[in-house]
Amino acid sequence: MKPLNFNKAEFITSYGKFTQIPKSDRPEFAFSGRSNVGKSSLINKIFNRKNMARVSSVPGKTVTINFFSVEDVYFVDLPGYGYANVSKSEKSKWGDLIGGYLGDFERNVEIVFQLIDMRHAPSKDDLQMINYLIDNEMPFVIVFTKADKLKPTARKERMAAFADEIPCFEDIHCIPFSAVTGEGVEELKAIIEEVRADWFETYGEQGDEAFEEELPEEDVPEDTDEDDDEPFTGFLTPNRKR
Repeated sequence: MKPLNFNKAEFITSYGKFTQIPKSDRPEFAFSGRSNVGKSSLINKIFNRKNMARVSSVPGKTVTINFFSVEDVYFVDLPGYGYANVSKSEKSKWGDLIGGYLGDFERNVEIVFQLIDMRHAPSKDDLQMINYLIDNEMPFVIVFTKADKLKPTARKERMAAFADEIPCFEDIHCIPFSAVTGEGVEELKAIIEEVRADWFETYGEQGDEAFEEELPEEDVPEDTDEDDDEPFTGFLTPNRKR
């Protein structure tokens, strides 16, 4: 099959509730990570665009799942988690959206790209995400963002530290990434192409007409709850086996 033309990426719509999302009908590639980890920059770099995926002006306030299409696949930008200065209701929405999406095993979530800032140790929320993916046997890749911010010695030290900080690290495919230098972009695209080809080989080629109908746009209600600074210890629903 022909390679994807990533330049044909289109923003489809955003969903504020998992129940709004239509049934899955094609391969989906999900991107997960903390607020400000660089998800938007990574997605824009893959699409060769500047502002396809937009960065929220207020970290942690954009609580939606954003769908992008590239020909016959979807790219799914999960809401950024882990920002402390948001209300309890916003933090609950992280769990409802992320846990609902990843916990729906009828969806064609073929791989999750879990983003972690290469400069820092993974947060408790990062580790919860990784353990969730491992426990539910979901294919995933760790993408270490902002790799250009570290000098070679510091990068080597962080990679050694990750081996102790991240469970099953030796069995996880990891990709250093930089939106500045482009490091890691081609490797990410190659993984996407390989997984896409495997999906269509398994489920069969489908004509373009099968993908003409776009996801309908939904209004995302604003949350009016006041902020609550109580500590938040987790955001995902209990693990479920496939």
